[in-house]
Amino acid sequence: MEAKIDYAMSHDGTSVLAVKAFQEMGSERVWDPRRIVIPFDHIVPANNEVTAALQAEIRSWARSQGIANLFDCGSGICHQVFSEQGFALPGTLVVGADSHSCTYGAFGAFGTGVGATDMAEIYSRGRLWFKVPRTISVKLTGRLMPMVLAKDLALYVAGKLGADGATYRAVEYTGQAVQELTISGRMTLCNMGVEVGAKAAIVPPDEKTDEFLRSRFKAPYVRVFSDPGSCQEELEFDVSDLVPQLAVPFRVDNVKPVFDLQGLEVDQVFIGTCTNGRLEDLAMAAGILRGKKVAVRTLAIPASREVYLEALAAGIIKTLLEAGVMIGTPGCGPCLGAHMGVLAEGEVCLSTSNRNFPGRMGKGGLVYLASPATAAASALLGAIADPGEA
Repeated sequence: MEAKIDYAMSHDGTSVLAVKAFQEMGSERVWDPRRIVIPFDHIVPANNEVTAALQAEIRSWARSQGIANLFDCGSGICHQVFSEQGFALPGTLVVGADSHSCTYGAFGAFGTGVGATDMAEIYSRGRLWFKVPRTISVKLTGRLMPMVLAKDLALYVAGKLGADGATYRAVEYTGQAVQELTISGRMTLCNMGVEVGAKAAIVPPDEKTDEFLRSRFKAPYVRVFSDPGSCQEELEFDVSDLVPQLAVPFRVDNVKPVFDLQGLEVDQVFIGTCTNGRLEDLAMAAGILRGKKVAVRTLAIPASREVYLEALAAGIIKTLLEAGVMIGTPGCGPCLGAHMGVLAEGEVCLSTSNRNFPGRMGKGGLVYLASPATAAASALLGAIADPGEA
């Protein structure tokens, strides 16, 4: 089916390719400059002359097209900024030139990622062809134990479904454990939907959704829910006894309990990214680190300028700095191995990011994925640690 796009997003990395394809297609004007969002987040500030030149080209193109929603260096990570600005609304179809655009499902939107050529088509016509995905219902029952976070849920699901367990499916998350998550937690859960192959990951909208959006978007919207009986597959997991989880190199679905790897030495800890760089993530880390000192180099990067300011006002940044943590410019940081914390050959990083593929954060580096609580506890010890014992 061909569907109308409500909002389209590309960042500093993918905009370069999308604009090139747009021009090669012979397109001259975008379909609606008000519905295109371009945050600079992947390599900010620019790390070399080539990056700086490419970013300058996108700024110039955006001005020529009348695109007002360009969020320049320092604004934050695309998915965080997009959500904070109220572009991800229940019942909308939002498409990003980034695989983790499934994050927008936390608001009851159908959020999905596409390649640069598809984004060029959207820029031109505001429409794109989709195959309607089959739906998997994942019901997570029970109440999470202390120090078990949304990231642990996401890793647990990845371990159960496998990296291709939901390929081109829509994953709908329900159950007590999901309902009790904050909006930030739901964003974490949906963000990692693509790590099981999902086309989209969705949490049905509720009062928490309305509360988040009330101060950010004034126009009315309609909550949209799945039709009864629309799910082709239903899975249910009781997570009452879930313990903190880790994804071990080099697969996101290679998931083990933290206590299986306790004591494994790490060279670096990274707290941030579109998965876990929000206020509650930084607050969790600060609560564990308060009055103590990290044993290894530790980097925390707020997901957006808004998050940074809130963390400053709450004293979170001060606590992290006093503990020896480095604070980076809002953006993706070392997640994609471009700058600010790239690993050396053989180094180990415990990261709150979403991928641990070979070379992800530097050639020859090893990345273990964990929650902000596990990351902070491990930073104190200089080795993988159970946050419940910190």
